[in-house]
Amino acid sequence: MNPNNSQDKYDALVKLSMGDFEAFLYDCDGTLADNMPAHTETYIKVAAEKGVVIDSAIIDEFAGLPILNVVEKINERYQSNFDPEEFKAQKYKLFLEQYIEHTQPIDYVVNHLKSHAGLVRIAVVSGSSRIAVEKTLQILGIDHLVEVMVCAGETPQGKPHPDPFLKAAELLSVAPEKCLVFEDGNAGVQAAEAAGMRWIRIDKFQAG
Repeated sequence: MNPNNSQDKYDALVKLSMGDFEAFLYDCDGTLADNMPAHTETYIKVAAEKGVVIDSAIIDEFAGLPILNVVEKINERYQSNFDPEEFKAQKYKLFLEQYIEHTQPIDYVVNHLKSHAGLVRIAVVSGSSRIAVEKTLQILGIDHLVEVMVCAGETPQGKPHPDPFLKAAELLSVAPEKCLVFEDGNAGVQAAEAAGMRWIRIDKFQAG
């Protein structure tokens, strides 16, 4: 399935998400927000300031992982020695100052959330910081529809471990098997499966 326009994509997403679900759990970056190119640029710029040229493909490869883990992967791949916490702080500063205000919605996913708010419980589960996720949801105009957020550092382990999704289910008081996850990356899908939840890849229109 590969719908061509936003309405077709929305219709396909609605069809894939039909079922006896009580909660929809959405990733943020790359799922609700069309901001992955901006995140990629900030990784590249922060690394370049330290004299390390990284390929944007590594960011796509590890999409969904918390920033600290992505920085660890960069260090492994490029034999660099970035301090993950320092890199994270610089990346967020750059993203919040220069990029976040230009965030655009992934329309068919945002509209899906809007049309199901009040029908099912709504959570956002992200590997980004709470301040970035809150600001992103405000810019997208859907912050008032989201009942629960689970963000980076708020669980013992992030994606691809199940902890973030399980915490969201617990906060919503919904059993994991009654939750449906919307994701755009492998780490998120792995986390959903580990949590015992069904999932949809919004970029590939695959469900599992």
